[in-house]
Amino acid sequence: MIAHRRRLLSLLALAALGGLASAPTPAMAGDAPPLMLANVYRPGVTPLADYWVSEKYDGVRGYWDGKQLLTRGGERIAAPAWFTAGWPAVPLDGELWAGRERFSQAVSTVRQQSPDDAAWRAMRFMVFDLPAHGGAFTERITAYQQLLSQLAVPWVQPVAQRKVASDAALQTLLRQTVKAGGEGVMLHRGASLYRAARNDDLLKFKPYDDAEARVIAHLPGHGKHTGRLGALVVQTQTGQRLRLGTGFTDAQRENPPAIGAWVTYRHRGTTDKGVPRFASFLRVREDW
Repeated sequence: MIAHRRRLLSLLALAALGGLASAPTPAMAGDAPPLMLANVYRPGVTPLADYWVSEKYDGVRGYWDGKQLLTRGGERIAAPAWFTAGWPAVPLDGELWAGRERFSQAVSTVRQQSPDDAAWRAMRFMVFDLPAHGGAFTERITAYQQLLSQLAVPWVQPVAQRKVASDAALQTLLRQTVKAGGEGVMLHRGASLYRAARNDDLLKFKPYDDAEARVIAHLPGHGKHTGRLGALVVQTQTGQRLRLGTGFTDAQRENPPAIGAWVTYRHRGTTDKGVPRFASFLRVREDW
């Protein structure tokens, strides 16, 4: 009877994963995995009833290709062998997360070429999708939940999904998440297939806009900032040049991000010409 029940549970799990293809060949160094990327949520963009909503985890995007962990850029992540032991031979998309308001800790842990066991004990792989599954996202939610339930590893967790009834309810959920230390929320269209593209099937919603840019110059400070950084000149991914003069700690002004480094900046929308408004420094993107 017990053996029959175990076999039945296995068959149910396989049925839920019926659209799951075999894992692709591991990416070579520098080959970015085919990730689904998010646009920014805009009120009224589409009926909210079409979407599932989850917390946006502030960590490092991780892609398990069935054999190894990769960054979004395709670099191999040197996780301890025990961290990935027994993981399924199918791709998993998720976030390597050290907890709320611990982004720097997550980045530092992931960047280590010789893994620090103690640091990795604090990490979680928050799985939010199955890239090789052939079904719609609503089906993939059930599939990854069942798959991880079978895996039964406490540091690999399925991301919880929920529905919201209105834009006002979504705004309330965002405020509650941010107040609790979260970064924001994600919206994923239930009917969407996994596509390696940036589109409205996946949306991010945060209390501010942000983007990345490369540091191209340091400007000297004046007044109380004499002798240290006054502002960064950065170039966005679309070629625009901006000056970031706020958002720095005293320590960052003493030791500013290096020329060539990538940084994240906040802004409040854009001008009619597409220039970010009220741009300020947020942090160095050490994972880029």
